[in-house]
Parts: sequence; structure tokens; C-alpha cells
Amino acid sequence: MLVAVPAHAAGLPAVSGIPVDFILFALTLLGVALFHHHTLKVALTGLAVISLYKIGFTGFNEGAGVTGWLAHLQHEWVVLTNLLGLLVGFALLARHFEDSGVPHVLPRFLPDDWKGAFVLLVMVFVLSSFLDNIAAALIGGTVAATVFRRRVHIGYLAAIVAASNAGGSGSVVGDTTTTMMWIDGVAPLDVTHAYVAAVVALMVFGLIAARQQQAWQPIQKDASAGKHVDWVRLGIVTWILAAAIVTNVTVNTRFPEISDSFPFLGAAVWVAIVLAAPLRKAEWSLLPDALKGSIFLLSLVMCASMMPVEKLPPASWQTSFGLGFISAVFDNIPLTALALTQGGYDWGVLAYAVGFGGSMVWFGSSAGVALSSLFPEAKSVGAWLKGGWHVALAYVIGFFFMLAVVGWHPHTPHKAETAAPVAVQPAH
Repeated sequence: MLVAVPAHAAGLPAVSGIPVDFILFALTLLGVALFHHHTLKVALTGLAVISLYKIGFTGFNEGAGVTGWLAHLQHEWVVLTNLLGLLVGFALLARHFEDSGVPHVLPRFLPDDWKGAFVLLVMVFVLSSFLDNIAAALIGGTVAATVFRRRVHIGYLAAIVAASNAGGSGSVVGDTTTTMMWIDGVAPLDVTHAYVAAVVALMVFGLIAARQQQAWQPIQKDASAGKHVDWVRLGIVTWILAAAIVTNVTVNTRFPEISDSFPFLGAAVWVAIVLAAPLRKAEWSLLPDALKGSIFLLSLVMCASMMPVEKLPPASWQTSFGLGFISAVFDNIPLTALALTQGGYDWGVLAYAVGFGGSMVWFGSSAGVALSSLFPEAKSVGAWLKGGWHVALAYVIGFFFMLAVVGWHPHTPHKAETAAPVAVQPAH
């Protein structure tokens, strides 16, 4: 369970021992949950209120007042710009993949009964390992809408989001949270053991959700007849992903001293998109909505970066387990930002917790937010919890299976400027 340490010792304003910073952040996230039709306004308002509070009362690690705020922005601009480039760029990449015809051809290879629904979730899982969880969820939703004739059970929608988040949890190009870890300096191999838990979780929620969907609306494989693959568009998808992977590996392994000075990853994605434009036109009309959604997420990340993380509990498997549940309502992107600033986690365990844990509620992950744009009925917390109860069950089973098989192996802080020394606890 996540409990704030009393702030009076550090002289920070607090209510019942909880720093006001966290209270303001929690209210912002509560507003996002309650007013899901006005999420951008709520996030920007929260960012403005927290910024003004920090400027007027507590200051920043970089200094006090407006000067400290500007210095903090300068410190965070590379991470924020990288995320902006990836989030908006992957929206175009997802459309390239959709227009390639692959999502429409895939149903030909699906079994006719509940096993077809399960295999589709497996496909989403695999796609998410290299295609980003947002793109994988949108592709999975597009295929599901086709083969189930738009009658998709909300429990199955939750499973699509869960499959995309589980598949991306062990890959630094598969989830926004793991990409954040990579951008921040975490080694790609340090998150791969998240798959130990993710595969188990997939078996749990996938089998249940597949039977839910079969009972609700059986699969219709003939919907894909006459569709063909556009190999040029599929090549563009591969080209963009390759540009991102090669750039990030090169910068972080050969030139780590400049990795924090420029948003190389985001820039690489956009250079690749622009260079591929003469071959197939990108769907530029997606940019306004993608930009709006990205600003919403970046506002939450910026809010998280201003939290007094030295007041968080010590990094431990218990804390990671609790963060999984909190990510369902707290949004896993700012949670990851907090954990990265704190340091000292087993990054694979944390990647599974905050990545998959966000699937338990529709707005707990960017994949859920994206899929809800295709299926507005998903924007009901009650219906999501009732239909997708198996996701929470799968999270718990997967987490403790990973802990039993792999254990808890915390990594030393990967950056010298980590906010405070972090105590780590061994697994019992």
C-alpha cells in the first residue's frame, strides 16, 4: 500500500501528514476519473494549480519561485519532448499499420469458436511487444469490431487493453511506461522479466474474456474476405520502429553523455515518418486529436515530476504491488515518472505492475484511453470493473508467480541525480 511519509520533518505544508503537493495531484486525477469528457481541461488546470502552489510555497529541487519553475522545465524538456514525439508519431504509425490491411487479413487465421477470440488477444500481446501498446490496442479493437460485428463485450475490451499492456510490459518499445524507463536510462534487458508475469496473466484473463465474447457475439471470419496486404505500408511501419530502436540503442550505449541533451528518440521517429511520406501518405488529419491526447498525458507527467518523491515509501516489491492497483486510477505514466525519479526498483517488476495494473480501469493506461475512443461504452468504470473483473485477478496471479520464480532484484539508481537515497527490501 502506498502511504505518504509525514512531511512536517522537511517543513513542507501537509494535511494529516500528507504533503499538499500529493493532495493537489490526487484531486487532479480524481477530476480526470469523474469528468472523462473534459480530461484535457482537468489536467491542464491541475498542472496550473500545482505549478502556482510550488512557485508560491515550496519551490523546486532546481530553485524557488518562477526561476526554479523555469529551471525545472529545462530539466524535464527532453523527456517531455521525446514522449510527445512518440505519442503523436505512433498515432500515425498505427494508422499505417491499419491501412496496410494486416488487421483485416489476420481474422483468416483465427479459429471459429472462443479460441479465435483468445488467439486475437495473443496477437495483440505479440504486436504490443514491438508496436507500442497504444497502437496494438487500437489494432486489436479494429479487428474485434470487424470480426464481432461491433458487438464487443466490455470484458473483452478490457482484455484487449490488458493484452496490449501485458505484451508491452517487457519491451522498451512496447509501452509508454517502459519507453519512459528507456529514455531515462534504464537498460532494455532490465525490464524483460516482466514477461514471466505477463504471460501467466494473459492465460488467466484471456481464457475468461474469450468465453465472455463467444457467449456475447461469436466470431465472424468472413468479414475479412477480399482484403489484401499493402506491403509498402507494412515496410513503413518496420522502418519507423527500426529508426526508433537503432537511435535509442546508439545514443544510450555509445553516447550516453549526450542522451539527456536532446530528444533523439522522438526526433528519429519523425524523421522516419517524413522520409517515408513520399511512398505512402501519412494520415495527417489524425494529428489534432493525437496532439490533444498527448498534451493530456504530458500534463500529468509534468505534475508527477513536481512531486516530493523523497516522501514516497522505500522501493520494495510490496510498494510495486501496490503501485499496480494505484495505476488503475492514478494513471501509470505519472506513476512511472515518480518511480524513475525515486529510483531503486526492480524495473521488470515495476514495469509489469504499472503497465498491466493500469488495465484494471479504462483510464488507467494510455491504451485504455485510446481504445475508449473507438468504443465509447468503455468509459464506464462500473461496467469495466463488472465485465473485466478477470484483469485484476490476472494481475495478482501474475505478480506473485513472477515474484516466486524470478524474485525481487532491485537495481541501483541509474542516474546520479536521483532525488534521494533509496532503501530496498528483499523479497520474502
